[in-house]
Amino acid sequence: MAKSIEEEIKTYYGEIAKKVTENAKGSCGCGASCCGSSDHGSILYSKDFIEGLPEEAISASLGCANPIVLANLQKGETVLDLGSGGGIDVLISSKYVGETGKVYGLDMTDEMLKLANHNKEKSGVKNVEFIKGYIEDIPLENETVDVVTSNCVINLSESKEDVLKEAYRILKKGGRLAIADIVELKKVPDDIRENIQMWVGCISGALSIDEYGRLLKNSGFTEIEITPVNVYTKEVMKSIAESKKLGDTYHQLNENIFDGAFAGAYVKAKK
Repeated sequence: MAKSIEEEIKTYYGEIAKKVTENAKGSCGCGASCCGSSDHGSILYSKDFIEGLPEEAISASLGCANPIVLANLQKGETVLDLGSGGGIDVLISSKYVGETGKVYGLDMTDEMLKLANHNKEKSGVKNVEFIKGYIEDIPLENETVDVVTSNCVINLSESKEDVLKEAYRILKKGGRLAIADIVELKKVPDDIRENIQMWVGCISGALSIDEYGRLLKNSGFTEIEITPVNVYTKEVMKSIAESKKLGDTYHQLNENIFDGAFAGAYVKAKK
C-alpha cells in the first residue's frame, strides 16, 4: 500500500534527524534542508541569531527563511513554533522571551523531538518545551500564546486552513503570526501538484499568495502581509531536488516550469 503524504513526511524528516544525530556522534551522516544543503542553517541565520546554539540544531535547519526577524519577540511572551524540527527557531526565540517567557515547539516526528530535546539539554535553556502533536490539531488551550512562528512547514500540510484556524485559536487577542513558507508565484501543472515526492520536497503543497491571504482572512486574521523574499530559479530548484534525493523525479519534468514558480516568503498577520 502506498504511503500517505503525512507518512512520507514523517519518514523523510525522521531520517534527517537520524542522520544529524549520527553525524554528531562521528559517523557518516549529513544534514539536509527543505531548501538547500547541510550548511543551510548558517546561511539563513546571521551570527547573532545562532551564536551559542548546538551544531546539531543548526545542521537540522529545514527552513526557507528566518521567521524570528518578523516576530518582534518581547521579554515574557509565550511563543509556539509549528513543526519545530531540531529546535533551531525555538532555541533562538528562547533568547528573546527570556526567563519570564516560554517557547513551545510542536512536531509530529519522534526522531525530531528526540533531537530537539537533545539540543535543549545541550543549550541548557529552561524556558523551552517540545511537545508531540499535529499542526492541524494543536494540543494547547485557547488564547494561550502571544506569537505563532513556523518555518517552511505549513506548505507540507494537506489541511492548511485547519492549521491557520488552529493558530488563530491558540493566539491571544492581539497575538501575532510570523512565519516563513513556500508560496507559488505562477501556476504549475496538476501532475506536479499530485506528485507525493515533490510534496515532501516542499513544492507541490505551496499556495499562491492570493490563496494564502484568503485562508488567513477566512481564519480570522487581519493586517495580513505576504512578501516573497527569495524567488527560486530553475537552478535553485534543481539544487533543492538533488539535495532531497529527488533528482530523478525532477529531471523527468520540464525544468522551465519551475523557473520563478516558487519563492520563500514572509507571512505576517494579527488576531
